[in-house]
Amino acid sequence: VRSLLHLLSNTKFPRLLCSSLPGDITQKGYEKKKAKLLGPYIPQIQNVDPSVQQTPGPSSDPAPSPDAGPSSSTRHHRSHRSGGARDDRYRSDIHTEAVQAALAKHKEEKMALPMPTKRRSAFVQSPVDNCTPPDTSSASEDEGSLRRQAALSAALAQSLQSPDYWINRSLQSSSTSSSASSTLSHGEQKSQGPAQQPQLSLLADVLAHTRIGNVSVPPDVTSSTSQDRGSRVDMPPIVRGMSREQSRSSMLDTADGVPVHSRVSTKIQQLLNTLKRPKRPPLSEFFLDDSEEIVEVPQPDPNTPRPEGRQIIPVKGEPLGVVSNWPPALQAALARWGATQAKSPALTTLDHTGKPLYTLTYGKLWSRSLKLAYTLLNKLGTKNDPILKPGDRVALVYPNNDPGMFWVAFYGCLLAEVIPVPIEVPLTRKDAGSQQIGFLLGSCGVGLALTSEVCLKGLPKTPNGEILQFKGWPRLKWVVTDTKYLTKPSKDWQPHIPTANTDTAYIEYKASKEGTVMGVAVSKISMLTHCQALTQACNYCEGETLVNVLDFKKDMGLWHGVLTSVMNRIHTISVPYAVMKACPLSWVQRVHIHKARVALVKCRDLHWAMMAHRDQKDTNLSSLRMLIVGDGANPWSVSSCDAFLNVFQSHGLKPEVICPCASSPEALTVAIRRPGVRGAPLPARAILSMAGLSHGVIRVNTEDKNSALTVQDVGHVMPGALMCIVKPDGPPMLCKTDEIGEIVLNSRAGGTMYYGLPGVTKNTFEVIPVNSSGAPIGEIPFTRTGLLGFVGPGSLVFVVGRIEGLMMVSGRRHNADDLVATALAVEPVKTVYRGRIVVFSVTVFYDERIVIVAEQRPDASEEDSFQWMSRVLQAIDGIHQVGLFCLALVPANTLPKTPLGGIHVSETKQHFLEGSLHPCNILMCPHTCVTNLPKPRQKQPVGVGPASIMVGNLVAGKRIAQAAGRELGLIEDQDLFLSEALQWRAQTDPDHVLYVLLNAKGVAVSTATCLQLHKRAEKVAAALMERGGINTGDNVVLLYPPGIDLIGSFYGCLYAGCIPVTVRPPHPQNLSATLPTVRMIIDVSKAACILTTQLMMKILRSKEAAASVNIKTWPTIIDTDDLPRRRPPQIYKPPTAEMLAYLDFSVSTTGMLTGVKISHAAVSTLCRSIKLQCELYSSRQIAICLDPYCGLGFVLWCLCSVYSGHQSILIPPMEVEISLPLWLSALSQYKIRDTFCSYSVMELCTKGLGTQTEILKVEHTHTHTHSIYFMLMFTCVCVQARGVNLSCVRSCVVVAEERPRLALTQSFSKLFKDLGLSPRAVSTAFGSRVNLAICLQGTAGPDPSTVYVDMKSLRHDRVRLVERGAPQSLPLTESGTILPGVRVIIVNPETRGPLGDSHLGEIWVNSPHSASGYYTLYGEESLQADHFNTRLSFGEPHTLWARTGYLGFVRRTELLDASGDRHDALFVVGSLDETLELRGLRYHPIDIETSVSRAHRSIAESAVFTWTNLLVVVSELAGSEQEALDLVPLVTNVVLEEHHLIVGVVVIVDPGVIPINSRGEKQRMHLRDSFLADQLDPIYVAYNM
Repeated sequence: VRSLLHLLSNTKFPRLLCSSLPGDITQKGYEKKKAKLLGPYIPQIQNVDPSVQQTPGPSSDPAPSPDAGPSSSTRHHRSHRSGGARDDRYRSDIHTEAVQAALAKHKEEKMALPMPTKRRSAFVQSPVDNCTPPDTSSASEDEGSLRRQAALSAALAQSLQSPDYWINRSLQSSSTSSSASSTLSHGEQKSQGPAQQPQLSLLADVLAHTRIGNVSVPPDVTSSTSQDRGSRVDMPPIVRGMSREQSRSSMLDTADGVPVHSRVSTKIQQLLNTLKRPKRPPLSEFFLDDSEEIVEVPQPDPNTPRPEGRQIIPVKGEPLGVVSNWPPALQAALARWGATQAKSPALTTLDHTGKPLYTLTYGKLWSRSLKLAYTLLNKLGTKNDPILKPGDRVALVYPNNDPGMFWVAFYGCLLAEVIPVPIEVPLTRKDAGSQQIGFLLGSCGVGLALTSEVCLKGLPKTPNGEILQFKGWPRLKWVVTDTKYLTKPSKDWQPHIPTANTDTAYIEYKASKEGTVMGVAVSKISMLTHCQALTQACNYCEGETLVNVLDFKKDMGLWHGVLTSVMNRIHTISVPYAVMKACPLSWVQRVHIHKARVALVKCRDLHWAMMAHRDQKDTNLSSLRMLIVGDGANPWSVSSCDAFLNVFQSHGLKPEVICPCASSPEALTVAIRRPGVRGAPLPARAILSMAGLSHGVIRVNTEDKNSALTVQDVGHVMPGALMCIVKPDGPPMLCKTDEIGEIVLNSRAGGTMYYGLPGVTKNTFEVIPVNSSGAPIGEIPFTRTGLLGFVGPGSLVFVVGRIEGLMMVSGRRHNADDLVATALAVEPVKTVYRGRIVVFSVTVFYDERIVIVAEQRPDASEEDSFQWMSRVLQAIDGIHQVGLFCLALVPANTLPKTPLGGIHVSETKQHFLEGSLHPCNILMCPHTCVTNLPKPRQKQPVGVGPASIMVGNLVAGKRIAQAAGRELGLIEDQDLFLSEALQWRAQTDPDHVLYVLLNAKGVAVSTATCLQLHKRAEKVAAALMERGGINTGDNVVLLYPPGIDLIGSFYGCLYAGCIPVTVRPPHPQNLSATLPTVRMIIDVSKAACILTTQLMMKILRSKEAAASVNIKTWPTIIDTDDLPRRRPPQIYKPPTAEMLAYLDFSVSTTGMLTGVKISHAAVSTLCRSIKLQCELYSSRQIAICLDPYCGLGFVLWCLCSVYSGHQSILIPPMEVEISLPLWLSALSQYKIRDTFCSYSVMELCTKGLGTQTEILKVEHTHTHTHSIYFMLMFTCVCVQARGVNLSCVRSCVVVAEERPRLALTQSFSKLFKDLGLSPRAVSTAFGSRVNLAICLQGTAGPDPSTVYVDMKSLRHDRVRLVERGAPQSLPLTESGTILPGVRVIIVNPETRGPLGDSHLGEIWVNSPHSASGYYTLYGEESLQADHFNTRLSFGEPHTLWARTGYLGFVRRTELLDASGDRHDALFVVGSLDETLELRGLRYHPIDIETSVSRAHRSIAESAVFTWTNLLVVVSELAGSEQEALDLVPLVTNVVLEEHHLIVGVVVIVDPGVIPINSRGEKQRMHLRDSFLADQLDPIYVAYNM
């Protein structure tokens, strides 16, 4: 194999093969030749594994195509189809070789790109829509050279492997030889080394981190500072009876922490391996603090090539000759021919098959134009009030297959002295760029449109038959110009034909890079002068025949085929685009039949004709004296011209007739190659270095042939014009002779302005070049052409690109067309359509980033596409030395088209940025191409020394950041124990209702008075003592749905002297996920017994439960539904208040299950503290819509009412899920003043009822909602919700252990303001594991304050307050007033020194109601001491503090608290355990998630976590699955832009996949574990390179 591949990649062999193939070799003949040539080598590969030896034989690929496309039948069928707009002019063979060589270099490095994971259901293409090839796709796979490329067999053997095989080996590529059609080979080719032998390595190899290349360790782009948080210890690790660290190390075997059996982690490991490959040396890295800008432009490289020539001298065209019979105006020429040569043919149009349809003579053209002019001026409107006056602008809307009507309309307008504005026919309301055409019509003040009857019928209409109002268009009156509707002018009427002057003659539209469409006004004198200049340059003679394939409405098609042809009485044969699609040879046949002297084409037409020329043996092109190539200025046109000449030279085509030209909408024709003399040498080519071009200098390519650009000249500057080259950006300074710049032109034959846009006009049409010292070189103004180029030897003009295709990446210039060419030179075996590829740049993080979008063939497999994409990356990296940011493949026929079938670039870019491109494959490479990130921050080690006061960042004179609630006062004796409080209430006020439980219908399903609750507790206590055999101090698990049973059982445990542990019951429909947690808590708490309901008891013992846990080992289960009326022998009273009252178990957001011990003293002081803060007493009612299993939710649900005597309306959150208005209607019905809820409940109401506030009101008999549908949908829900009035609510507190969600609370307040909710009512509470309630906004105290902090500073653990609306600002709101008896202080978590006011640090709390410690399996004393009884390193060494594990800061506000002192506000920023340390900075996941959720309307929720220093973003997709891949670039962009982080993996999942706990907090660590265990069933996983 190796010797064969060596042979195939050697350059002499393909040349031999190509030269031995005659022009039209048959497949059979080809196979024979090949067999003969390869014969001697065949035995060597007899014993090779057949899977490797995939050289295609006659059966596998019968068609002689270089692209190895589908079977011959499909290919034969397609050979009659069209080619793309840009097609094979890009396929310079030299370039193909260069690309193959660049790819060959990459073979040395082992590429193990992780394939994206895609759900199979996603993107099933419908057979009708997407499988038809796009109408502009190129004919065929057999493009480019029509000879067989010998090395293809090697390429196929390498590229068509199975995906796994492909992923794990170096990306192989083939070297395609220069074909016989190439006339561009310069010198000998470098022979390629032998291709690497296939190594069937396994994924295991990938995991072994062998570094490639350098021996020294390459820079690791992914690494960041270690995750060590100093003395911070993880929360207690009860999950699997081992610490998180232990569990991690035992679970993971490989060095980088990859679970061995996980597909996902394997892919991430591959990704890391590819990222660790040494890249080009990155641009200089640095880190700047907030005061400066984030990124600075890197210092220029001293080796950059610089221009060394002298300053350019303006180049003059030959003088414009004066011919005596040239008409004084173009209309005069038409009048003359109409009178003297009436029978002479002016225009022949073709039908859709390519046969002549009708011929318009000069006589007819003149008479019809005259009629139209008369009709426009005299028959529209009334005599006194005509609709059109000379000088008005009129839109010309004619299809491309009707040039005759267009000619009449155009000349009719000129004769009537109104200004024609030709535009495309709008086909739908959503045409690509249609809105911009509206902008053009508006800026030109167009109110009238001329069209043909047929075209008018085809325009989209409203149901009542009126023409649709197109998006962004002004209102238009439509006038039909068919002859039968025109009026013959009266005898005395003659058109006014003045001598050409500077008035505007017509307006030609032009689209800018951003997609804006502007009108270039061409004056009458410019129009005439331009025709004269073209006549002189092209040597037009009267009566010649011209074949025009170009669009006759603008550009070369209009200038040559409509204007200059009439001036010279030329016979034009117009070949419309539709004919070219059906019969690509039609223009060649027309030249042959009419013996045409001139043909006007684009490279695309040359290419199509070449593809189809086999069908025509007898065409003869010897009559052509000039073949004008309209887009000859494109650097890649040279290969099309050469290939066309190669094929048609035998048909009489002379080499010297090919005339490329350069034009621009503003300057009209810039330069054109004059037809050559027979036998004279052809002009030389320029072979330029791509690297030089990227720095804007001209360097002849000598060293590396792979990165050469071969360009042909576009002839000399136009007669009568003056040309300069100026710098494209900044002031128009003249370039040096070896510098690339923008061509500017001074000529009487150019455009005069952008109509109606004087500001933009000045910068384009009135440029005065300056010399190196900045002085203007003269008075005369030049026009910018938008072309980049230089003047070569002999004053020949060379164009190397366009301003609109220019992309500046890291200070270097790249041209979109060059990148397209490189992408297409990577053999797209069955992957993409040639003409349907587009390149543009988007600005992300202070630099332009390159994006390539292409249409994928319907039959391309995922692996093919991915392989093609990765090879394009390598080719562009190798040849252009620039990284691609994004490569996207979209389904066939889905990119927005221009009217003539090209791709609408700006519209495509718009779709990409809006997330409406809907790719089917995408590859993002931010790691490789974003080189301007700041350097990772290095943390300074801090030791506690004598200057301790500085350790906490405390500056002398600055207040220590601490705050305290008001005094708690003395605790009354009867309140000491809750069990005693309940007994006392049962005696003193037995019938007082403490609890009311509501169901989904808002009905009170059960209530409990003081006495009922006491009796129930007694029954439970008795059952525990008798049936459970429980000893004092045993733990008892309570497994109940939210309700009164739970409360009764809790007090029953207290009465019996047991320690209750409340546990959320498992979900009956999801036992496998929820039961193990229940089991874990039961095991960890060593429960002696379980109290539960009958139903739950059945579930615990069911078969379904047995599938998840061992049901035989449950402790005693007591069902408390029908207990006998028994009283316990005595009610237990704890000997001291320090005894445990209950255990509080909760799973933290980091996935840690933590149980804390709450003593009787803590319970009493906490209840007293809440009673004081919220002013609770017996006559009050509060509503609680929280889960009653842990934290403050449990305290409010079970404890507070018994302590304070107020009535609690209990609303289980799961009932709110069934009936959304339940909570709000209960507030209104019971006139509740204080209510407590969770974020999940608030979010349910905001999302579900947001549009329904009108329905919820009672006063409104009629409603104003958006739609009847909503009304019907919600009528059933809102029956009990009518009459909701929330003006009674004084405080609505959201209970949470996180940073307040300001956006949610604000939108809730705004939405329900209509129902009377006071904007001041909503506030938040804050608690943590070590202290269940630290802050709670009560009745007294000032309103919570909001501040704006700078996010950049937060990442550095600093707080910098900024104004609202400042860039990178984050709004934070106070977490509620600090509870009575609570003190907080802000501490540096590493040094444990106190911090100053407005500094970020860990919140420590000192309070009598802090928990007593963790309840763990092993007595981890150090952890207890560290979290619960810890001391400051200086300042106040005797106080014991509990560490909350949350970062926050205290800020003294201007507000006064109840005691009249200034109020200290506590702001919670986030959990320390949740923070991500990336690049040495500290990030809070919620901030990144907020940015991600804003990136696209279909992102419902998102979560982020890190894995081996890679940032993983998981987004829930609320839209259709075809939008999944749209999210990948948007998510990557927004995180890079706002957080300066590169996303490593983007995971798109279904709504509801991100796990959320009962408090509405995301369980990011659970998500991470599920992702790594491959359990998410994602829609799409993208691994960013």
